[in-house]
Amino acid sequence: EAGILLTPVPHPERFGVAEVDREGNVLGLVEKPKAPKSDLALVGIYLLRPSIFPVIDRLKPSWRNELEITEALDDLRRAGHRIRAYRVNGWWKDTGRPEDILDANRLVLEDLEPRMEGKVEVGAEIRGRVRVGPGTVVKAGSVIQGPAIIGRDCVIGPRARVGPYTAIGDGCRLVGADIESSIVIGDSEIATPTKVVNSLIGRHTSILSAKDRQPAGQSLIVGENSTAYL
Repeated sequence: EAGILLTPVPHPERFGVAEVDREGNVLGLVEKPKAPKSDLALVGIYLLRPSIFPVIDRLKPSWRNELEITEALDDLRRAGHRIRAYRVNGWWKDTGRPEDILDANRLVLEDLEPRMEGKVEVGAEIRGRVRVGPGTVVKAGSVIQGPAIIGRDCVIGPRARVGPYTAIGDGCRLVGADIESSIVIGDSEIATPTKVVNSLIGRHTSILSAKDRQPAGQSLIVGENSTAYL
């Protein structure tokens, strides 16, 4: 009556978890169990027949105040329907947290095919596997270090540095910016000399230099006969 896709994970307590016998039949499903009976997490792909809908209609909100697909599937199983489990081969990445999205971005960019559809001015550098969309201009003094992808209709520079492992969405403007291992969704501006790393930046965002920006570095009061490691 149903099929589910599973993959082993190091922290199954963070996921919906299935217990499976040697023949691939599901013996039980629990959402985020405190004491998981297996390390097989649901990846979010289900093969279902219309018989699941009456089961869903009878569900009540869980302790998380949500209708749990794991509960619906387990109710279906307890009613005598067979649920088959299939393991995912290859990598799979949960993207429930910002750091997970950044990790997924790195994985995708590892397989990036370079393509240049924009304009690169004299004095700008493209290094490694880089994809630049139509209408985008990479201005003089800028460096794009792959793997990196830049969408359409962007202005990169002057004197901007992008990458590696960075994705810039459509319609962005980066002036004198330095950004690495980050995602900018689109239609945003970054104009600050402060380096941006491991960041997820939403649409229609401006990141600018503070007017009264303090000099970068450590402020110290060090007594005599001291040694400091910075």
